[in-house]
Amino acid sequence: MPPLGIAALLDAYFRRRFAAAGLVESSVDLDGGATTVHCWRFPPDDDAIDDARPILVLLHGFGPPATWQWRRQVGPLSRRFRLVVPDLLFFGGSRTSAPGARSEAHQAEAVAKLVAAVVAPRGPGPGTTVHVAGTSYGGFVAYHVARLLGPGRVGRVVLASSDLLKADADDRALLRRGGADRVEDVMLPRSPDRMRRLMRLAYHRPRRFTPGFVLQDLVQYLYNDKVEEKIELIKGITLGNKDQFELTPLLQEVLVLWGEHDQIFPIEKAFEITRRLGANARLEVLKNTGHLPQEEDPKRFNEALVNFLLPSPKSSL
Repeated sequence: MPPLGIAALLDAYFRRRFAAAGLVESSVDLDGGATTVHCWRFPPDDDAIDDARPILVLLHGFGPPATWQWRRQVGPLSRRFRLVVPDLLFFGGSRTSAPGARSEAHQAEAVAKLVAAVVAPRGPGPGTTVHVAGTSYGGFVAYHVARLLGPGRVGRVVLASSDLLKADADDRALLRRGGADRVEDVMLPRSPDRMRRLMRLAYHRPRRFTPGFVLQDLVQYLYNDKVEEKIELIKGITLGNKDQFELTPLLQEVLVLWGEHDQIFPIEKAFEITRRLGANARLEVLKNTGHLPQEEDPKRFNEALVNFLLPSPKSSL
């Protein structure tokens, strides 16, 4: 048996962190078995007891599966929330053969069905409400989940590093920064050089040097699966298409979180998105971070989520 590469070892370690946070793996069949969503979730028995922790759904961005992108969140957040952390369709163990557009709205429909399947209803009131947080592409999905399910089912919404106003001009600017001809060449690196370029875009403070063989191992392990389907997802994004998508305010309270030095979605977009989301939205900028503030400054990122989702009771004085 050949020795495991560093990516496989990291994957095993990150999975153990999810298990240590009290989460269990589950594969949920939807659409009569045509769609399977793999997720990490609070133990089913927790729904049978009087657990006062609210439910929080974490939606990852484009790239590695959920265990890689939320590994610094699940431990601290699981003490305050019952977590549901799915792999979006065509990431990790999630898949579908169901017909339909490969849009972020299509992803949101699968997430909504997953919530209905794993969160037992407790009648009207807070027991049936979930909070939703998404980063980057996951933020696109979170916005659609909030609109689809409405405030009766989705409580508060966190949109992190998520350019809901992304248009063709933004893609062209990203390609210039990434030195590529197509968005999929940036977001689905197929060589160590492309992987190194993506890391420089994603992190404000990337590692000074990562050996080429390590980058190749990461490319093979993380970006070599369901490539054609993921290209379809990129092409299926409806943002910027006025015939398919219009950014309108949500009825829920919204926190927009953004890294100060984001090179994927520059900080200027955060102010416009927050304004367009209306009076229920507020912006928090995390200094000295890039597109992945949840990795570069997990302490502040986690605190921002907790402070927004679990606000302190207002004084009666």
